[in-house]
Amino acid sequence: MPEGAVGLATLAVPGELQTFMALDFGIRRTGLAFGSRLLGCATALPTMQVQGEARLQLLKSRLAEWQPQALVVGIPFHPDGVAHENTLRARKFARSLRGRFGLPVFEVDERYSTTAALADGARDADAGAACIILEQFLRGLE
Repeated sequence: MPEGAVGLATLAVPGELQTFMALDFGIRRTGLAFGSRLLGCATALPTMQVQGEARLQLLKSRLAEWQPQALVVGIPFHPDGVAHENTLRARKFARSLRGRFGLPVFEVDERYSTTAALADGARDADAGAACIILEQFLRGLE
């Protein structure tokens, strides 16, 4: 397992956290999904196609609308588990979300999520990847 990646089999999340928003971070686009612990599934939300401060402002409005109790950020790695430039960018993004929105943020290994979303026929690969990230996360909860 890559250094810093959360092992889903050992993921301990406080039981009071019931709703989550997942983010499939990208330089130009960020896929979103919302889901609950109770249902164990995710719903795709429209992908954000903005960057920088505009991305954070749009996310703020999505958070106000959906009111998740925690965020899940997919962290990409090479197939062999080695970190790369986008790994660092996604982690920096996750840190900024913690500081800006004051919500718990969980980082999970998101290798192959976009490939899986496309294989599943997702019309919006980024939102589909966010769904896959969130559903994997929800399956790993204790």
